[in-house]
Amino acid sequence: MKPNDIIKKINFEKLAGLIPAITQDYKTEKVLMLGFMNKEALKKTLNEGKVTYFSRTRGKIWTKGETSGNFQIIKEILLDCDSDTLLIKVKQTGNVCHTGRKTCFYKKIYNKLFYEKRKK
Repeated sequence: MKPNDIIKKINFEKLAGLIPAITQDYKTEKVLMLGFMNKEALKKTLNEGKVTYFSRTRGKIWTKGETSGNFQIIKEILLDCDSDTLLIKVKQTGNVCHTGRKTCFYKKIYNKLFYEKRKK
């Protein structure tokens, strides 16, 4: 399927031209990060095989790893049931997070077992 045919299947209008893109390690299934894509970022991702996001703070697209060298190589892309969120399974080269961690999700803010023990 051509990139433009894929892009037509996605509802970019729901979130003002952006869609969430969840990135997951294709082997471990660990969630690595969440970014956003516009049509241009998705087209570049599909054409180049490396994940490209739209930076909401910088207002432009950027390929993950373009400055760090820690690229996300696409293995599979899945579209959710509402056609407005992507799950991108990747081979991650190097760390994901700008903090040097392997995932951006490392700050635990809730632990059900901890809270259940405190209630007793």
